[in-house]
Amino acid sequence: MIFPSELRYTADHEWVQLKDGQALIGITAFAQAELGDIVFVDIPLMDAEISQHDVFGSVEAVKTVSDLFMPITGRIVAVNTDLDQDPGLVNSDPYQAGWLALVSLSDPAEFEKLLSAEQYQTLIGK
Repeated sequence: MIFPSELRYTADHEWVQLKDGQALIGITAFAQAELGDIVFVDIPLMDAEISQHDVFGSVEAVKTVSDLFMPITGRIVAVNTDLDQDPGLVNSDPYQAGWLALVSLSDPAEFEKLLSAEQYQTLIGK
């Protein structure tokens, strides 16, 4: 299982990558493996300001539905529309093509408080 070191992680299994002053968000390889085959991604809050730890959407797998928790406070400026046609991208490529949302940061300092790859691996026992 891969945990890119340039990303930051949450205990809720989301990852964050800073990109040109914005944050790209997705779920980790561990999370997608635990959920199983993803069949639907719902992020209804486009342009909404979401506080850190609040629910911003959900992913539906064959077995379950799981809430997505905002790892950092910000406004959703884009969602991955490729997931509308192929939600399985979250399974096949969780750190690239399977990204979920792009967020304009309200408090960039929150990024530094997220878990490193090493801390996340310790958390999940890997």
